[in-house]
Parts: sequence; C-alpha cells; structure tokens
Amino acid sequence: MKSRANLKGHPIHPLLIPFPIAFFIGTLFFDVLSAIYNNPGFWQTGKYLNIAGIVTALAAAIPGIIDYIYTVPPQSSAKKRGATHGILNTVVVVLYAVAYYLKEDHSTILILAIEAIGSVLLFISGWLGGTLSYRNQIGVDPRYADAGKWKEAYLDETNGIIEVAATDELKTDQMKLLHVAGKRIVLGKTEDGYVAFDDRCSHKGGSLAGGMMICGTVQCPWHGSQFDCKTGAVKAGPAKEKIAVYTVSEKSGIVYLQL
Repeated sequence: MKSRANLKGHPIHPLLIPFPIAFFIGTLFFDVLSAIYNNPGFWQTGKYLNIAGIVTALAAAIPGIIDYIYTVPPQSSAKKRGATHGILNTVVVVLYAVAYYLKEDHSTILILAIEAIGSVLLFISGWLGGTLSYRNQIGVDPRYADAGKWKEAYLDETNGIIEVAATDELKTDQMKLLHVAGKRIVLGKTEDGYVAFDDRCSHKGGSLAGGMMICGTVQCPWHGSQFDCKTGAVKAGPAKEKIAVYTVSEKSGIVYLQL
C-alpha cells in the first residue's frame, strides 16, 4: 500500500511526525521544570516549543490526510484505526493550543494538566500510528521476487468492457491496482493469463494489491489469507468468504475488463 504522499517512494508522514512529538513532550517537560524551579526561562522555552509543536503537527497532518483518503483501504479495520488516529491528533493540537492561550493569565497547574492529557493522547495516537504502519503496512511498499514496480491506474468508465492494460504491461505474478466505477480492482497476470479480482480481503479489508501473487494465488499482507485468483475461493484463512472476480479478455495486444 504505497503512500500517495511520498518523496522518491518514501512516505512523508512518518518523516514529519517525530517533530511535533518531540516539541509537545518538550513543552510539558520545560513547563514542569519552570513550575519546580520557578524559572521564567524554562516557561518561555516551553512556549516556543508549544508553537513549534502546533506548526509541525499541522504540517505532518497534510500527508497524513492524503494517506488516509488515498492509501488506507476503504471499508477496512485500518480505515477505522486511521480515523481514530487522526481525531486523537486533532484533539492533541487543540489541547496544546488552549494551553498556550492560557499561559499568560491562568493557573500553572491547569496548564500542566491540559498538557499532560495531551501527551497521554499523543502516546495513544502514536501507538495507533505504529499499528497502521507495522501491522496494516500503510505506506509500506513490500516487493516480493519479480513483483515489479507498483502500478496503479484511475479509469473513468463505469460499466461495460474497459481497456485496462497492454498485454505485455505485466509479467507473471505482477499486479496492478485499478480504480474504476468506485471500486478497487486488482489486475494480475498468472501463468495462465490475466485475472481480475476485488482488492479487498474479506477478512479485515486489507489491500490484496499490497500483498503477493504466486502460482495463481494472492495472499493478503495483513493476516495471510489466501484466495484463488480465478475463482475467488478461499485457499487459506483466517478469511472465510470468497472475493469477487471479474472477466478478463485479451485482444490485439490489449487487456479488457468486463464490469
């Protein structure tokens, strides 16, 4: 599930998130020191770090939103997890913004309490973000042997017979993700020719295009469910329901998909 917000293939969101994490934790750290030692210098440092945290959090949110919309598979457990991750991050930014606003005229204890709550939520959100990256593989582009480069296409047609590829575009065991008629469909090439099937694993909604296809079998990258590329039948769990498959034909060097 290659990130749509990337720099030479490297996802941008994970590159930016260490900055707001460090700045927000640093804000709380220096504000606590200021309260302990009654040192206005520490308090001022906390204010600067607070501003930096808000700015960098907003910057990191931009590629994060892009990945949520375009990379996280729809109707999946990762979509719900990503929404929770985003909501928590928003709450964290709001809490630290409120704390900054209150710093001039309100109780230090109140401000520290708000920042402490924000820091706890930041850790929870970070845990969810780690799950999205390491378990759901959002932004990860795993390449198995001879998988080739990631291929993805958006098509305007909504029904009928649609041209989706050239017959020599994919090699055996390579896949291409198609966005057509509001659906995500995987086009793959097996030893026996081209096949097409739903991108959504019937277990938890993982993207099959982000998995691997070998010997006419596609494996989900999340939990290892396997499906027959021609029939959609389950070959290995934990999935219990088959996936939808589509009719594919080849003519004059062109691959066509029947919706």
